[in-house]
Amino acid sequence: MTGQYCITLTTTNDEANTKKIIDSVLSKKLAACIQTMPIQSHYLWKGEVCCDNETLLIMKSTRACYAELEAVIVENHDYETPQVVQVPFAEGFNPYLTWLEENTLR
Repeated sequence: MTGQYCITLTTTNDEANTKKIIDSVLSKKLAACIQTMPIQSHYLWKGEVCCDNETLLIMKSTRACYAELEAVIVENHDYETPQVVQVPFAEGFNPYLTWLEENTLR
């Protein structure tokens, strides 16, 4: 089981877009769980310093699902260049990892 799990992160600044991404990802079983939290993002965009209130989506999945998960996020996202990053993890509570695997595509 080592190394086959990941968290995928993206951000949105629109509640409807957040829901669209969540519904699409979960209906395709590309993540077993998606958590959301409000954040404030500070970043450079087209030469300017920006600050936005956003929602961070934390998606628990498997590395095998990542390519399709990324494609679904990008396809459904409102941003011109959305953040979509994978953070692999190697270990976790075995019953949780089993549940994660059972609830994503293999």
